[in-house]
Amino acid sequence: MNRFFAFLNFLVLCFVPIAAHSDDLKLVVLGDSLSAGYQLGPEEGFPEQLKKALGEKGYQVDVVNAGVSGDTSTGGLARLDWSVGADTDAVIVELGANDALRGIEPTITRKNIEEITQRLKERGVEVLLAGMLAPRNLGQEYADAFDPIYADVAKAHDALLYPFFLEGVALNPDLNLSDGMHPNADGVGIIVENILPKVEELLAKAQSS
Repeated sequence: MNRFFAFLNFLVLCFVPIAAHSDDLKLVVLGDSLSAGYQLGPEEGFPEQLKKALGEKGYQVDVVNAGVSGDTSTGGLARLDWSVGADTDAVIVELGANDALRGIEPTITRKNIEEITQRLKERGVEVLLAGMLAPRNLGQEYADAFDPIYADVAKAHDALLYPFFLEGVALNPDLNLSDGMHPNADGVGIIVENILPKVEELLAKAQSS
């Protein structure tokens, strides 16, 4: 009888999807108000909806909300070590929107995003850069300097790239709060749906490393 139950357990393990019985991973979302859940309910923010979506696909992932409203890339860099613990496997870096809104020199943003990525990679942490685009009212010259930052850094440091965090949501009044800048719960759902394949790729890299 014991041999029979042992055989059944073996069959179950063989046919459970790999993601469902993979080791738990810790994923930190290092960001600003766009990912922190600004004015949203407890389960409506990006980390919370992402964790739910991953769970529905069988992933066992602890998704940590390390978003700080109003944070710039400089602020994210300053708090990097205590926001991203030693047990972290992967990080989504969602920073830079406030840099652009404040017209911060793109060379500063580039330096910060690059240092954050480099330091994480040196720790063996896999990185997904969630890109941002500069507001067009700052002029084409500013946009030309700001917009390529994330792709350039990702390529230089073997990080993954999601080109625009607000893809499919920006400027849509139905998917944003009344301020027209921050996604509402439905908007966050669209972001999660769009970015999910890249997050799965990130987790696969974290598992293999």
